[in-house]
Amino acid sequence: MIRVQPARERRVDFAQWAIEQTPMVRTCSHIEYAVPPGLFTHMPEELLIGSLVDGHPYRSPVEEESTAATSQWVTGVPGEPLPEVPEEAYGPEAVPLSEPEPEPELEPAPAAAPSEGEDAAVTCDVCSRPFSTPRGRDTHRRQAHPEVD
Repeated sequence: MIRVQPARERRVDFAQWAIEQTPMVRTCSHIEYAVPPGLFTHMPEELLIGSLVDGHPYRSPVEEESTAATSQWVTGVPGEPLPEVPEEAYGPEAVPLSEPEPEPELEPAPAAAPSEGEDAAVTCDVCSRPFSTPRGRDTHRRQAHPEVD
C-alpha cells in the first residue's frame, strides 16, 4: 500500500474520490489513506498535488515541466568553473566562503617501548609475519597454522 496524506485543501475531494473506488480506499490514520499501487497510478493528478506520498512531498510532472522552463539553476560542466553569481543573489548576512587552510601534517607518534616481559618484535615462528602483540601472534598461529600445533 502507498500511504498518501493529501494537502489540507484537498482532503475533502480526496475522501470523496476514495469512497467512490471499488473496493473503497481505506484510511490508515486520521489524515492518511492507504492506496493500492495499481490504483495510485490512475489517480487524478489534482488530488496528489501538495500531498505527502510515503512521507515524501509529491512532485507533479506537470509542475516539474512548468518550473523547469522558468528555473534559474545553472548546470555545471565538469572541469569548467561555475559562472559568477550576481551580488543580489546573496542575503544581507551572507558571508563569503574562503578556501580552507590545509591542516599541518602531524609527525607519527614514537613507538612505545616494549614493557617488561614483552618482545620488541613479535613474529610468527612459522611464517615470520610481524605482530604488535603476543596475543595477536598467538591468535594468528591458531587460525592460520592449525596443522603445526
